[in-house]
Amino acid sequence: MRETTAQTRSRTLPPVLGLLALCSLYTCSAGGRSGGGLPLASLHLPPGFTISLFSGDVPGARSLALSPGGVLYVGTQEGKVYALTDRNGDGKADRVYTVASGLDTPNGVALKDGALYVGLNSQVLRLDAIDDHLEQPPKPVPVGPAFPKDRSHGWKFIRFGPDGQLYVPVGAPCNICDIVDPYASITRMHADGSGREIFARGIRNTVGFDWQPGTGVLWFTENGRDWLGDERPPDELDRAPQAGLHFGYPFCHGGDLADPHYGAGHPCSQYTPPAIKLGPHVAALGMRFYTGAMFPPEYRNQIFIAEHGSWNRSTPIGYRVTLVKVEGDRAVSYQPFAEGWLGGGRNWGRPVDVEVAKDGALLVSDDKAGAIYRISYTGAKR
Repeated sequence: MRETTAQTRSRTLPPVLGLLALCSLYTCSAGGRSGGGLPLASLHLPPGFTISLFSGDVPGARSLALSPGGVLYVGTQEGKVYALTDRNGDGKADRVYTVASGLDTPNGVALKDGALYVGLNSQVLRLDAIDDHLEQPPKPVPVGPAFPKDRSHGWKFIRFGPDGQLYVPVGAPCNICDIVDPYASITRMHADGSGREIFARGIRNTVGFDWQPGTGVLWFTENGRDWLGDERPPDELDRAPQAGLHFGYPFCHGGDLADPHYGAGHPCSQYTPPAIKLGPHVAALGMRFYTGAMFPPEYRNQIFIAEHGSWNRSTPIGYRVTLVKVEGDRAVSYQPFAEGWLGGGRNWGRPVDVEVAKDGALLVSDDKAGAIYRISYTGAKR
């Protein structure tokens, strides 16, 4: 699904009466920007887990990156990049800095050697020694040549892999079309922008990926195409154990569904199938392998996925955080972990990305509520 536009936001705004009903149960704040009015009590998690507000002052919060010094960087599609600190370690941000502004869709954030890399619509920027200059951030420096300027699926999720290279996707500039490189791919390049190459093809749009602990294999989410009905195709969780694989777009979806327009002459068997099929049109975005020590052992090295939620499905789905269990190189199950942002066909929040905090808590961004949540484990008895 195309997972965020001004149109989708307007489609999913709760009616005034619904908001008043929420406000009768919880203290509401103007515009929701301070986070004080968010109905966190309506969210459901497994026993022993709690969710709290890390910050409600991050308008349009999207991709997350945590520095070794504990500073949380947050990209947006609203021109700004934020940095959040929790100096006293109480699980709440004590300050929100604006480290960049006036940028073109600075969705992606990544860190290497003390520098913050920001993925714009058609360019990657670098801000050096960023942790030490939150009050007076350095001027961003362009990294490497420009990417295509198409707006559709143009926003970037970026991360450095275990090979030290920066991985940058280039989404398809359409819902469905047969296009040439570098579209519908994941590219990678050296930290200075040199040596850019295509790592994987046939990927309509990915806005989240991570590398499996112990194996270094890349896993990523992929948004399926629109307008084949409510139930197809699925979103995907894909696995790329090597460079050069093709994951099917635009010819094949979900590993076994030939596209009605482009599928002829392109059997699905010649493409890499998903590791597991996700819900149809859930808009699966950010994902991380859980590497913390706070959660019970059965969560270690398992995958959490932020599902932004459907925008044109007749019955909305997604708007949650899901868990994919992994055994070796196989994904064996897919289930809800945190949900409740959607109720009665309306939503008040849209998860975008997840990040493992230094203490093992799971941080979740929400671009609709302008919030970062903190999911912690306190034991079976609260």
